[in-house]
Amino acid sequence: MSRKVSIDGLADAIEKELTDFSETTSDSVKKAVRKTGNSVRDDIKNTAPRRTGAYAKSWSVKKTGETATSLSVTVYSRNRYQLAHLLEHGHAKRNGGRVPARPHIAPAEERGEKTLEEEIRKGI
Repeated sequence: MSRKVSIDGLADAIEKELTDFSETTSDSVKKAVRKTGNSVRDDIKNTAPRRTGAYAKSWSVKKTGETATSLSVTVYSRNRYQLAHLLEHGHAKRNGGRVPARPHIAPAEERGEKTLEEEIRKGI
């Protein structure tokens, strides 16, 4: 993609190209963040401990911040957030002993980090 630009218009041409590149990359990064957030949520839902299934169904994704160049999402348990830490790390029983940990959030987070990195590389 070559075009002739006079010396006087060089700064404007460079600025336009950098702006176009910035918009393209920020859009692809935002798309990757949304896709990864949903992927992490689904992964947690699939690997969460189940007794009644309400805990697994409670996981959701919400947008917590967005600017022109960035997007932040949070994966959280809507109404069973009290159980997340106890199930992930285990806890003490009332009459002694411990309930074993059932890690399901940390593995999903690690897979999400790898997925996000791959998606960003594909988009750029």
